Amino acid sequence: MTISKAPEINAKLPVLRLNKNEHRRLRSGHLWIYSNEINTKYSPLNVFNAGDLVRLEDSSGHLLGTAYINPQALLCARLLSRRLDPVQTVEFWRERVRQALILRMRIYKDPFYRLIYGESDFCPGLVVDRFDQVLVVQVSTAGMERLLDIIIEALEQELQPAGILLRNDGNHRERESLPRYQRVASGEVADQVQIVENGVRFSAPLKQGQKTGWFYDHRENRARLNRYVSGYRVLDLFSYTGAWGVQAACAGASSVTCVDSSASALQGVHDNAALNGCAERVQTRHGDAFDVLRELIDAGERFDIVVLDPPAFIKRRKDHKAGIEAYQRLNERAMRVLVDDGLLLSASCSFHLAAKELTRILLRASRQQGAWLSVLEQGQQGPDHPVHPAIPETAYLKAVFARVLRPGAA
Repeated sequence: MTISKAPEINAKLPVLRLNKNEHRRLRSGHLWIYSNEINTKYSPLNVFNAGDLVRLEDSSGHLLGTAYINPQALLCARLLSRRLDPVQTVEFWRERVRQALILRMRIYKDPFYRLIYGESDFCPGLVVDRFDQVLVVQVSTAGMERLLDIIIEALEQELQPAGILLRNDGNHRERESLPRYQRVASGEVADQVQIVENGVRFSAPLKQGQKTGWFYDHRENRARLNRYVSGYRVLDLFSYTGAWGVQAACAGASSVTCVDSSASALQGVHDNAALNGCAERVQTRHGDAFDVLRELIDAGERFDIVVLDPPAFIKRRKDHKAGIEAYQRLNERAMRVLVDDGLLLSASCSFHLAAKELTRILLRASRQQGAWLSVLEQGQQGPDHPVHPAIPETAYLKAVFARVLRPGAA
């Protein structure tokens, strides 16, 4: 089936019609439709099932495109195409995969990257990470779940992977009442696969690790940090399997201490350090980062560089106040284990924490300690996580490289 047959394929799609003027955001480039924007007299939501494809129209009946719907969700529908394209076909998704692949191959010489990043690659609700011959797929919406078999076939035809793993076991699926599961969709997938990032080798735990097994989004920020570390002591908090810390050791850090609450993640640190021949300069400490920082402060330990890459403390807007307090407390303690003229790399993956808020948190923390703060660099997610200009939620990652000086009372 080809794109030329779109009218025939989609002729019988049910219509989802919007209220007056609710098309404007979509016309400006957005892909989301909320339940209160729908003309429920013309398009009663109770006639749709979760994941149904629909013909999206404005209030006058003019075509806006092809979308999928979940009538139980506040974020009710997402646009897949601005035409009546055959989104039920493998060829449609092969084209989307090709478009995404062209960008990544232009940027990266090695086949390790986020291949598809949801709305930013015009594939709302779909994430695909590439680990050379293995793909890890996550879907977060009922619409993508319904299309999953077709998408898997498109990925197989376009990339011929040795294996495809579905990591649909995250709590983000609860918003659409989707079950959690993990399974191999095709081929064979090992528990661990080797990747290369910034010239350093790692073993990524695809089946037992966090999210898809690796965090490609900080690749460029880790490369930036590597310029600062030669000859210095580094403390890597929330280290996971050592992406920051092991790279710092490979870049010449005199010693690296990786801290994580997961014993299996810390075993990954040791394995990755050994893999790169720097095990003698990498040590680990098991525990909660807040508690470990307090213990290091009490023991008078000091580091030249501290890396803070915590999980999202603000997952929902209502968590903002508590999340700000957590970021504040964490950064204050991190500064207290820095030497004079130390470097703090402070990151946040909370969309609801703006970059300027993170910088203000660092400023308050420095002032409380009578220190001077200089922002040297600021980073964001890498280009394999492109930002959709109409959807600010796609820009979530912040990283601030800050110099902390203590020249007496400032």
